[in-house]
Amino acid sequence: MTVAITRQPGANVVKLVDSVNKVVPNIAAAMPPSVAITTLLDRSESVRHSVNDAQFTLVGTALLVILVIYLVLGDARATSIPAVVLPVAAVGTFAGMYLFGFNLDNLSLLALTLATGFVVDDAIVVLENIVRHIEDGETPRTAAVTGAREISFTVLSISVSLVAVFIPLLFMGGVIGRLFFEFAVTLTIAIVVSAILSLTLIPMIAARVLKPGHQEPNSRVARASTQAFGRMQAGYMRAFDSTLRHRKAVGILTIVSIGVAFWGFSVVPKGFFPTEDTGIIFIGTESAPDISFGQMLAKQDQVARILLADPAVLRVNSIVGGGESSSRGRMFAPLKPRAERDPAEVVQARMRKKLAGIPGFAVYPNIPQNLQLGGRASATNYQYTLSAVDKDQLYSFAPKLESRLRATPGFEDVSSDYQRGAREVMVEVDRDAASRLGVPVSAVRQTLYSAYGNQQISTVYTDIDSYQVILEIAADEQLTPDGIGRLMVRSNGSNGSAGALVPLSAVTKITIEGAPLVVAHQSQLPAVTISFNLTKGVALSQAKPLIDAAEIALDQPASVNGAFGGNAQQFAASTDSMPILFLAAIIVIYIVLGVLYESFAHPITILSGLPAAGIGAVAFLWLFNMPLDVIGIIGVVLLIGIVKKNAIMMIDFALAGQRSHGWTPVHAIREAASKRFRPIMMTTFAAMAGALPLALGIGAGAELRQPLGIAVLGGLMVSQVLTLFITPVVYLGIEGLNARLRQRRGAAEVRALPAGEATGRQAAE
Repeated sequence: MTVAITRQPGANVVKLVDSVNKVVPNIAAAMPPSVAITTLLDRSESVRHSVNDAQFTLVGTALLVILVIYLVLGDARATSIPAVVLPVAAVGTFAGMYLFGFNLDNLSLLALTLATGFVVDDAIVVLENIVRHIEDGETPRTAAVTGAREISFTVLSISVSLVAVFIPLLFMGGVIGRLFFEFAVTLTIAIVVSAILSLTLIPMIAARVLKPGHQEPNSRVARASTQAFGRMQAGYMRAFDSTLRHRKAVGILTIVSIGVAFWGFSVVPKGFFPTEDTGIIFIGTESAPDISFGQMLAKQDQVARILLADPAVLRVNSIVGGGESSSRGRMFAPLKPRAERDPAEVVQARMRKKLAGIPGFAVYPNIPQNLQLGGRASATNYQYTLSAVDKDQLYSFAPKLESRLRATPGFEDVSSDYQRGAREVMVEVDRDAASRLGVPVSAVRQTLYSAYGNQQISTVYTDIDSYQVILEIAADEQLTPDGIGRLMVRSNGSNGSAGALVPLSAVTKITIEGAPLVVAHQSQLPAVTISFNLTKGVALSQAKPLIDAAEIALDQPASVNGAFGGNAQQFAASTDSMPILFLAAIIVIYIVLGVLYESFAHPITILSGLPAAGIGAVAFLWLFNMPLDVIGIIGVVLLIGIVKKNAIMMIDFALAGQRSHGWTPVHAIREAASKRFRPIMMTTFAAMAGALPLALGIGAGAELRQPLGIAVLGGLMVSQVLTLFITPVVYLGIEGLNARLRQRRGAAEVRALPAGEATGRQAAE
C-alpha cells in the first residue's frame, strides 16, 4: 500500500517532512512485525539540496565581492569595512523578511545573492569617496564627514531609483506576480538597509579604521592589481578624449543600439522556467483501452525491471489505473544523489530509448518540476487543449494533430487524454415489442443494473463481522457483450401477478460502437488535451508556431479552438506582459529620476545605456543556448537598476561640478569620468562577481539560477564597455540642446521687451 502525503497551500514542505519523519517510528512500532514502512519519495530532498547550495553560493558571492574590493583599493583596512557591513545588512534583510512572513527558499536566496552586490555597491560608492578624500590629504574623520555628505544624494538617487525598478514586479498580476512578489520585496528590503548602512555605519567605521594619507598596497597581488587598474584608467581617459572628438559616430551607435536591442528581444527564443533536476523521474504509461488489468500489470512490471536496471535509479513505485482508466499507469523513479549519477535530462533520454521497444505500450519519462501551474494531470510538462461544440469534429481532428506533432521535430512524448479504440454497447429498447410482451422500460434498466452495477441486496451478519451481498452476473460474462441478450427480464402479469421471463434480446436491439473511455470537458465544452515535452534546445516560444503550422496544414475546422494550458498557458500570459513590464519599469525610473534631478532631460542621459545592457543579456543567453525565460527577464530588469547606477554616479558628479564650480559641460563630464571611473568599475566588478557563481550553474537547483546569472553577466560586460562612452556623449548632447533652448528663450524675452529696456539689458549683458 502506498500512502501519499501532500502539503497544504502555504505550508513549508521541509517542516512537513520533518514532522512526518518524527511520527513514522511511532506508527511503525504499532504495526505488526510483518509490516515495513519505507520512504519511496521525499520531495523535500531536492529543496534541501537547492537551499544548501544557494546558501553556499551566497557565501561564495560575498567572498568574491570582498576580494574585488581588496584588489582595486589595495588596502586591507578599507576592505574590512564592507566586509563588516555585509553581515549586518544580511541580518537587517532577514529581519525584514521575518516581518513579512517570508520563507528561506530558492527565490528568496536568489534575491539575497543578488542583494549582496547591491549592498556592496552602496558601500563601495561611499567608501571610495571617503578614501579619495583621504588620499587628497584630509584626515579620516574629516574625510568621512565630507565624503558621506558629498555622496549622500548620489546614494539616495541610486537606492530610490533601484527600488523603483521593482515596483512593476510588486504589482504584477497572476501567478507569476504572486511568485515574484517575495523576490521583489526581499530585494527592496536589502536595498533600503544597504542605503541606511552606507550613509551611517560606513562613515563611522571609516573615521576610526582608516589611516591618514595615501596608503600603498601592502601585498604583491594588491600592488599588481592597483597598477593594472591605474593603467586601465589611463587607457580609458585616452579613449574617452578620442570619443569626444567623434560624438556623431557615438550618437549613431546609441541609436543603433536601441534598434538592435528591440530586434534581439523580438527574435530570441523565449521559455517559461528552466528545467530543474529534481532528483526524480515520473513515467506515464499507456496501453490499448481494452487491455485487461492483468496484462497492464505485467507490462508495468516489465517497465519497472528496466528502470531498476538503470544505474541512476534508486527505487521504483508503480501504480496501475487508479484514475479514469485502467489502461494507464504511473511510475515514480527516485534517483540517486547527484554526485553518483548523470544529470536528470541524460537519465530521461536514456530511459526513453530503453523503454521504446515494448510492443503495444507507450512510455513517457518526464522530469517533474517544483513549479506546476494548473493544467490537467499529464505525464509531460506542456499541454495544448482543443475544444469544440461539435464532439465528432473534435474527435476527428484531435488524433490528426496528435500524429502530426509526434512527427514534428522538436516535440517529444506526445500523447493525449483521448483514448481511441474502446467499445461501448448501446442497448436500444424496442418499445413496441416491450409493450406487446408487457415488459416496462424500467424493468430493462433494473435488470442491466442488477447484472453490471454491483448492487448490494442484503447483508449477512455473523458473530464477529458483517458481509455485504452483491448481486451481479459471473465475472467471465461481464467481459463480453454477448451475455446481455441472454439476460431475462420479467414481464407484468395480469391482475398484479408475476409475469413470464422474457429474454432481453426479444425487447432490445444491441449494437457495439467505438467510443472514447472518457469525455473530458473544458469550459463546459468537450475537450482533448495534447501533452508534450520539447527536445533540448527548443524553446516554448518556438512550439506555438509549429502547432499553428500543423493546424493550418490539417485544415482545422472553424468550430475547433486550441489554446495552451498549465505552464504553457502561464508562459503565454507572461510573454504578453513582458513588454508592459519593461515599459512600466523604465517609466517609473524616469519619473523618479526626473523628480530627484528636477529635469526632464537628464533621466534620458542616465537611461541611455539600457539598450546596451539588453543587447549583452540577449546575446549571452543566445550564446549559451538558453531561452529568455521568466528568470532571464528578472535578470534584465535587474540590469536596468545596475546599469543606471553607473550613469548616476557620473552624471551626478558632472552636474554638481557645473553648479558649484561653474565648469563647462565638457570639463565637468571629463572630471566625472576620471573621478568616478574607480567606483564605477568597482561596483561593476562586484556585480559581476555576484553574478558569476550563478552563471556557472554549480550545485542543486542551479538550473533555476543560471539564466539570471548569465543575463546579468552578459549585460554588464557589454554595457560597461559602451555606457562609459555613450553616457558622456548623450550628456553633452543634452547639455548643448539645453543651452540652445536657453539662448533662444532669452532672445525671445529680449525681443518681447520695449526697445529702451531691451537695449539696456543687452548693454548690461
